[in-house]
Amino acid sequence: MITTHKLPPPPTFFSSSSTPHPKMLAATSFINPSLLSSSPAFSSDPTPIPPSPAAALRPRSFPRSAAARTLQLTCAATKPAKSPAEEDWKTKRELLLQKRVRSVDVKEALRLQKENNFVILDVRPEAEYKEGHPPGAINVQIYRLIKEWTAWDIARRAAFAFFGIFSGTEENPEFLQSVESKLGKDAKIIVACSSGGTMRPSQNLPEGQQSRSLIAAYVLVLNGYNNVFHLDGGLYSWFKEGLPAVVEEEQE
Repeated sequence: MITTHKLPPPPTFFSSSSTPHPKMLAATSFINPSLLSSSPAFSSDPTPIPPSPAAALRPRSFPRSAAARTLQLTCAATKPAKSPAEEDWKTKRELLLQKRVRSVDVKEALRLQKENNFVILDVRPEAEYKEGHPPGAINVQIYRLIKEWTAWDIARRAAFAFFGIFSGTEENPEFLQSVESKLGKDAKIIVACSSGGTMRPSQNLPEGQQSRSLIAAYVLVLNGYNNVFHLDGGLYSWFKEGLPAVVEEEQE
């Protein structure tokens, strides 16, 4: 008589009715907020995305040689090297003070434009510039809408979308080249953006607060522009004071 023994079923990690551990679910849905670093106020050092749950189930293998231990894998969405605009605000502020970049209020800026041939460089996005700007102002945006489709740009788009922002921006790589095509190194420039920012210390902001115009001023003085001023209070103050403004009409 032949006796048969039924083998037990192979172990399974998840049955059809079971649910993966909550921490594993969290790992798959995690989106790193620091991917918003194109905005000047955010950090430029993103944290690596946690591994997927499937990776946790794979058996570990240990390297057999020293060469294998030195193997490094690079993520396809690795952030490009830091640009001057992404330097720490402390570094930017120190150079701006060293180069004696002066902040001027909107009324003084208007006087300098009329009497001393200063040029107002509006570094806001082009759409904002067209909605209203000082007469004679030149527009070269320091940040633009994300255009590229590299792995890094796709990851940043996803991060912006996670926070409900579908018009994320990135540094304009052609900013300096565009300025140089319009203004020589000896030009007298007043850099302006919406808010203005400040280099003045205060109790709440001991190192002031950076802005698009201060970032642009930093890039300019770093590249040989010596007559750079900064619009204190930004164009918000310009319009609030009722100073002259031009609106670009849409061309059909």
